[in-house]
Amino acid sequence: MTTQPHIAFLGIGLMGAPMVENLLNAGYTMTLWNRTRAKCEPFAERARVVDSPAQAAQQADILITMLENGAVVHDVMVEQGVIDQLPPGAIVIDMSSVQPATARDHASRCEENSAAYLDAPVSGGTVGAAAGSLSIMVGGEAEIVDKARPVLETLGRVTHIGPSGSGQLAKLANQAVVGITIGAVSEALLLAAQGGADPAAVREALMGGFASSRILDLHGQRMIDRQFEPGAPSRIQLKDMRMILDEARAEGLTLPLAQSVHDQYLSLLADGQGETDHSGLLLALEHLNGVQLTQPDLPARARSQTGK
Repeated sequence: MTTQPHIAFLGIGLMGAPMVENLLNAGYTMTLWNRTRAKCEPFAERARVVDSPAQAAQQADILITMLENGAVVHDVMVEQGVIDQLPPGAIVIDMSSVQPATARDHASRCEENSAAYLDAPVSGGTVGAAAGSLSIMVGGEAEIVDKARPVLETLGRVTHIGPSGSGQLAKLANQAVVGITIGAVSEALLLAAQGGADPAAVREALMGGFASSRILDLHGQRMIDRQFEPGAPSRIQLKDMRMILDEARAEGLTLPLAQSVHDQYLSLLADGQGETDHSGLLLALEHLNGVQLTQPDLPARARSQTGK
């Protein structure tokens, strides 16, 4: 591999687009593919845009995927022939969130085709993608991680977790903490508001204590402001919660908190809110209780008493 590898990037969505921007700004030459070609067009003057993922793979030193789910990743990598088209010695870096078993399967398929594979899911959302500050959880051989590190460090902070599939296990752990904590913040702020406390002041007070967290900071503010435009859509969080429970069952585990949060996201999507940000879990809780967190014109306790 040359000192400045050519990168193929598959998936130019909410996360993929800012990641591509950072890689181009770092001077990498790139080939881009997305199912909807128009999403590649903003980069057309700085990168090659192709019509199929297999075509993108043909000259890739490093191929990065940032796709919606495991089924899509498998379709692109296997059914659409990406792995078959990789040059010998190429490195696949799957930065999507997929089942650990899928990651292990793709690692084996890449090895059979003289390519290397890393599962490298991320945390940090669109803000982290734009800032190049994603937390990148990598599974695979240490030697391959070292080869890919300069590219990965353009996108964020790299932690090698262990063998293939380990990065995806770390991502599932991350999403369990994220989903459960969003649920806890929703319940805490609604509890305080319904008792007559100012939820904004409660959030500020909690930020100075042991309950402080990035989710309370960022998503707590989103809840108070009722700003639910997606950085991470709720349908993706539901998919992650489902994968957590599937993996738990495969390991003979019961995870009651994850199950409860999964069911709440399921209710949120049933109400047609799948494209809201995952902090919009508050909406499901409000629907369940028939109340709303913030109505500035009327105190919380008065709303409860009047039924408004």
